[in-house]
Amino acid sequence: MTIIDEILTCANQLANAGTKPTVALVKAKLTQRAPLATVINTLKNWQHQPDFIAATINEKQDVNDDLSTKNTSELLESLLENGVIKKVIQQSLAIELTELKKELAEMKLLINNLGEQLTKK
Repeated sequence: MTIIDEILTCANQLANAGTKPTVALVKAKLTQRAPLATVINTLKNWQHQPDFIAATINEKQDVNDDLSTKNTSELLESLLENGVIKKVIQQSLAIELTELKKELAEMKLLINNLGEQLTKK
């Protein structure tokens, strides 16, 4: 699990519990160290996904168990059948899409401001 996934997981857990995820609350829940800027930027783009919580604590345990008993191709087959890979891809795409939407909104704002400045001249 990447640090961004862990930040998102913590934020979703807090939101599911009825608490607004703040930088301090999320940072306190993290199991690995994360730069403050990473936590802040991730929370800025965060959107509540109630199902993306500890996603993966149980799945991680299953994967660890599988690693000791299965070869790589069997493990990949298992992950595909359980939809783990699909979930990870969907979550990654959701994060990327959110970032792209934010950048697009900023670009539109800049273009509008530039257009207003040009019409005033």
